[in-house]
Amino acid sequence: MTGTAARAVRAFTEAFGSPPAVIASAPGRVNLIGEHTDYNEGWVLPVGIDRRAWLAASPCPSSLVTLYAADLDESVTFRLTDLESGLDFAGRNLPRWARYPAGIAHSLQAAGHELVGLDAVLASDVPIGAGLSSSAAVEVAFGLAWQTLSGLSLDRLTLARLCQQGENEYVGVLCGLMDPFVALHARPGHAVLFDTRSLQSEAVPLPADLALVVADSGVRHALGSSDYNERRQECLEAAQRLAEILPAVSALRDVTPEQLEEVGSRLPLRLLRRARHVVEEDRRVLQMVDRMRSGDRQGMGTLLREGHASVRDLFEVSHPDVDVLVDLADRSPACFGSRLTGAGFGGSTVSLVVASEAGPFAKDLALAYQQATGRNAQVWVCESGGPAEIEIARGGL
Repeated sequence: MTGTAARAVRAFTEAFGSPPAVIASAPGRVNLIGEHTDYNEGWVLPVGIDRRAWLAASPCPSSLVTLYAADLDESVTFRLTDLESGLDFAGRNLPRWARYPAGIAHSLQAAGHELVGLDAVLASDVPIGAGLSSSAAVEVAFGLAWQTLSGLSLDRLTLARLCQQGENEYVGVLCGLMDPFVALHARPGHAVLFDTRSLQSEAVPLPADLALVVADSGVRHALGSSDYNERRQECLEAAQRLAEILPAVSALRDVTPEQLEEVGSRLPLRLLRRARHVVEEDRRVLQMVDRMRSGDRQGMGTLLREGHASVRDLFEVSHPDVDVLVDLADRSPACFGSRLTGAGFGGSTVSLVVASEAGPFAKDLALAYQQATGRNAQVWVCESGGPAEIEIARGGL
């Protein structure tokens, strides 16, 4: 049991007077490439990481859900029968962190599943707002806990869809399916090539002599903000306009770079930029898989650099300090390429680095970033992790 898991169990026992019945966990993720393509029915290439949300939980013999967020030292109680109100037991608005577990409960019940009340403690070492999908890790951990404690039988794809639905409809973030999917399907030593239209996935081995180094810029984003949802709407509008010219188009995934070059001038410049990023990013994902399989390290790095330029200049979701992190990483001879990872507006970068030099690279990058921006970046060599899991605790169910 990791330190974070032990902390959740210890806090649960102190708060509720007995050990938890179950312990659930789900990983964060770093998206190697394929940014803002998932909600455009395209391809993504995420990696589950060795940072997880941990949930210690037991059933409650009522409709009450009592949660303690150990990292925030905050508690909340709400009723499963009153989720529509968005209020806690005392009639106050649910705090934002509690809307994620409430959201998965809401989508489970909307799908016809009867849930038990819950006593739970949440602890996580996935940085919040760093672009590493802390929210999906929380949703999936709660989803697994409710599934087990309520005696439900859901396959992992269905659970991922319900997590996405909860975040879309209850939290108000129009995220795609990638984050909960990879939390439930991650594989150690591999990236996951996920086709968000066909819902087919394939594990792609990560080169053993390369390391992924994640750098948290310290610039926080909030995906409920209008910027993220605005990008989704722009992509939808671009696809609809292109469908008037190209009848086979139902999403930007259906447009080739060549077609966009031919007819893109009919779009407003802003929509053309958004569409160009998505269309070219889809192609980069598939090229990345080919280069991983062929061992083309230089080619992999080139795709990362191209991907960052695209989210910065075409999709306009980067941040000046994130751009500094990418530039500093790219100056190192140990680094093949670096880019923003996650939805943007702050968050983290991922760099492809020679494994034997990854430790010194991480230290040097943190120091150079602090000197350049005055911010302290958390930089670590990222180990790939396994999927979400749940276990019956000792003396549990």
